[in-house]
Parts: sequence; structure tokens; C-alpha cells
Amino acid sequence: MDPNATQPMSSSPLPVGGARGEASDVVGAERAQSEAVGAGGEGPRRVFELAYGREGDKGNIANISVIARSSAAYAELKEKVTAERVKAHLGPLVRGRVDRYPLDNIEALNFVLHDALDGGATRSLRLDGLGKTLAGAILYMPIDESEG
Repeated sequence: MDPNATQPMSSSPLPVGGARGEASDVVGAERAQSEAVGAGGEGPRRVFELAYGREGDKGNIANISVIARSSAAYAELKEKVTAERVKAHLGPLVRGRVDRYPLDNIEALNFVLHDALDGGATRSLRLDGLGKTLAGAILYMPIDESEG
């Protein structure tokens, strides 16, 4: 067969009983591994196991949302992911205060990080002047204080 020849595209994006089932099996295996690790396996449970994040910026202020994956996850996040813990976890990246706003109606926490962008996008020499990696940093924070 000619290696440069193009192959016809299938009319079905996923074969019946094929990749879709396999993908969900992989996700299930990853979830089981994540739960095992968090339950005393290889490391602490992390915020990303309970939530996903979004970030934005305005001047020298970063705005980070931690959005719970379930109602039970939100209850635990609300109890354990405090403004003080976020500030301590981010260390010298955030020079100002950290404010936390619980958003019960959408089961999310919003963190406003003051003086967190080294002056802002147009002034900062940081690789990440817009703070786009700060949500990832918060999501990597251990859920329980004793684990951090």
C-alpha cells in the first residue's frame, strides 16, 4: 500500500461499541486511580479531583473560578479551599490579599487575587503576565491542609 495515499473517511465518527466505550473505560480507570491516590495511595487528593477552573485578569488582579463537579464536591471545596489557604499555596505569586466569593447558585468559588500579575500584562516580565496558569496552580493545591 502507498504510504502517501489518503484513506477514505468513515461515514460514522465512532464505531458502534468501539472507541466511545473504550474512552469511558479509560476515564473510569483514571477516576478509580485518582480516588485510590486520594484515599491514601501515592499522594494527597487535589482540588482538580473535585473541580475545574477558569481564570481572567484585569490590570494587576487575577480572577480565578473553581467550579465544582458535583454538589458534594462543592460542599467540601467550600469548607476546605479558603482564601487563606489559596494565598499560602500561591506564596509570593500573590503579593496582595485574596478574596473568596462563594457562588452557591452555580456551585463555584471565585477568588480575586490582588497584586498577583506583577503589574499586569503590559508591565510584567513574567512568562505568564495574564495569570492564565494560576487556576491550574489552585487546582493542584491539596484539598486537606495536612496534605499541603
